[in-house]
This record gives sequence, C-alpha cells and structure tokens, in this order.
Amino acid sequence: MPQIRPGRVRTKRDNRRAPLLLSAIRPENVNVREGEVKSLVCPDCRTWRRLMGDTKLKIREHCRSDKVAVGKKHDRCPGSNQVVQLDITIEQWSERMLAADSTATGRRSARQHYKPLPAPAKPVTKLLPTAQTALTAYREHFKKCQASGAPGRCTGSLRCAVGAKLATVYEQRKVLDRERARFDRSYIAAAAKNTEAEWAKHHEATGDAKAAMAKRSGTTVEEANNSCRIRQADTVSEFRGPQVPLQPVRISA
Repeated sequence: MPQIRPGRVRTKRDNRRAPLLLSAIRPENVNVREGEVKSLVCPDCRTWRRLMGDTKLKIREHCRSDKVAVGKKHDRCPGSNQVVQLDITIEQWSERMLAADSTATGRRSARQHYKPLPAPAKPVTKLLPTAQTALTAYREHFKKCQASGAPGRCTGSLRCAVGAKLATVYEQRKVLDRERARFDRSYIAAAAKNTEAEWAKHHEATGDAKAAMAKRSGTTVEEANNSCRIRQADTVSEFRGPQVPLQPVRISA
C-alpha cells in the first residue's frame, strides 16, 4: 500500500482532457448560482452531475448508467473528473441565462387547449331505463350472447353475468313502474278532490251575493244573460211571463 507523506493531501487526478470553459457551455446546461449546488450536464452521458471543488471545479466521478444488470460491472463514464474553468463571472453567466430564457420563450409556440374526450357511455345495467327498454336490452343481449359460443354464455335456463344483471334491472324497473303508476293515479285523484273542494268553497262564498249583484230583472234573468247557450231555430224562449216585459217600456216624466 503506498505511503502518504504527512502534511500532503492526496487528490484525484482529472481525466487529462482540456478544461471546459464556462463561456463555451450552453447556459441552460450548467448551474453555478450562489447558494445552490453547482451542477453540469456531462458532455459524455448527457446527465446532470455535481461539480466538486471550490476554486477548481471538476465533474464528480460517475458511471454511464445508474442501473446495471445483475452480474455486470459499472461502466465508468469518461466524462468523470472533467475540469470546468470559470473564464467568465457568475453575473455574466446569469445575463446569458436570462437572454437564452427570453429567446426560448419567444420561440415557444402558443399554448394549445385540447378538448376533453367525452366520457364513456354507462352500461345499461347502471342506467335507469324503463321496463320496456330494459326488456329490449335484455333480449338483444340474450340473442348475441347465445350465438357467440363463448364459455359461460346465456342458454335456455342459464344466464351470464351481464344477462343476470339485465334481468334484475328489468324486474326492478317493472316493480318501480307499477308503483309509480299507482302513485300517479292516487295523486291525480287527490288533486281532483282538492280542486272540487276548493270550487265548492268559492261557490258557497259567492252564493249569498247573487241577489245583491243581480240587476232589476232578478237573478234568473241575470244568470240567463250571463250564460252562452245555443238555441235552435223556431223555438220559443222559456223566459215568458208577466215578469218579462213584452211591450216597449215608455218612461213618462
């Protein structure tokens, strides 16, 4: 084992390539901001790697790929320990970074808005059809399933999973439709009864005021005048008698 003299620090050598100049690297491929971990895109494996050192920066030693098959060795990337020389200041690099970002923003195409795809239709078993539509869907499925020849298909007395669901939906909808029809009949009867009671109440309230509202001829004539009746030709009116004046009325002073 080689001996290390006291007072000297052993350092790793570089890859003996020419140093990479910061001015020659694309600004978006390097990060030298103060307060952040300095990193660089390795020119060989094109992955982000950390820059080690303070004054003399070098790409940290790494492999070409982080994932290696079982039984194989890691392949060391030739870009390891590559020296990076800061030939420009951090402020100059920041200005180049801002210029590159503004150019990329102007070159970026307009944002596209994609129309969302329509949701897939729900199966018949999850809808709320009527009994007739459920029966139609059940019959169509039975014909197709029986003719398909697949194992577990619908037969004379057996049903597949979808066929059993459709049959259950049909039975449920038949019961619900029957209950809904019964409810509608009872609701219509109750509404008619309430309407009749309301009109009877109004009739009783206005019956006593007929005499006060009638004109001089009496309530019978008033009701006849207010009613629209179709009279046959050559018929005599039923309003004949001493109460109906037949002669012209002469008003004397």
